[in-house]
Amino acid sequence: MTALSILELGRVRQGSDRRTALDEARALARQAEAWGYQRFWVAEHHNMPTVTTAATSLVIQHIAAGTTTIRVGAGGIMLPNHAPYVIAEQFGTLATLFPGRIDLGLGRAPGTDQLTLRALRRDPSNSDHFPQDVLELQAFLGPVQAGQRIEAVPGSDTDVPLWILGSSLFGAQLAAELGLPYGFASHFAPQALDTALKIYRERFKPSEQLSAPYTLVGINVIAADTDEEARRLATSQQMSFAGIFRGARDLMQPPIDDIEAYWSPHEKAQAAQMLACSVVGSPETVRKGLRSMTERTDADELMIVSDIFDPEKRLRSFEIIAEVSASLS
Repeated sequence: MTALSILELGRVRQGSDRRTALDEARALARQAEAWGYQRFWVAEHHNMPTVTTAATSLVIQHIAAGTTTIRVGAGGIMLPNHAPYVIAEQFGTLATLFPGRIDLGLGRAPGTDQLTLRALRRDPSNSDHFPQDVLELQAFLGPVQAGQRIEAVPGSDTDVPLWILGSSLFGAQLAAELGLPYGFASHFAPQALDTALKIYRERFKPSEQLSAPYTLVGINVIAADTDEEARRLATSQQMSFAGIFRGARDLMQPPIDDIEAYWSPHEKAQAAQMLACSVVGSPETVRKGLRSMTERTDADELMIVSDIFDPEKRLRSFEIIAEVSASLS
């Protein structure tokens, strides 16, 4: 059976607040653990009023403390925003507090706009050093070597599993070269999905961490008891994407009856391109969609994004997805 995991952004809903968003993320992780999800990741994004996971390691600690067995991690840390040494200390601390449960996915993009990048005191050219930074981070998380004068404490000897995340061929090539698991962000940038997976598998070199290729693929799934209800629930995510194109910074909005009256044909076309890897519907529709995605990608794991305004309906969506996935085995 293809493993299932969850990507969480800690979205702030209209009429709610940031603390509630973080607590709802923790409550979802607790339920996901009971439903058999493999891991629960949060993503680093900055200067986005609707996203509360900017301080990623702190959010991971909040979620891990509220769960007991599910793996919790970053999906991902945007490494060019940070010194590898600091990330080694942060995730080494998490691995010390929650041994055997912490993942560290790494991305090369800034996860924000250029103005905020300057506020982070980072140089846009830092991304050019991403491969070297990954190796440096890996070394700090590994055993201390003879003569090593700088040690990450905690961090050294924790061997926190690293992942390379991306939506381009660069990440696929790097993950293959370093022998690391690879996660593709097809939940918002699906264009290079098939080519990236092919390159990763063909060029993979075994490493101490991983002996064979391992792929994780992002997918949007909005599940409900009927296709009609699911399509209505999906309008909240569709409006969020329209907001991106408009340069709007709205909190997550409740679903609407007629999305066609909300967005322009151009916004609809842009959103359709970004949301091409999506399944929206009843349990049977979701079953067919998950099977199709698995057959297309041969992914070892699917990472689910289910952006729904109502927290109870969101929980129900993830419950349906778990039930449907179990029936596919």
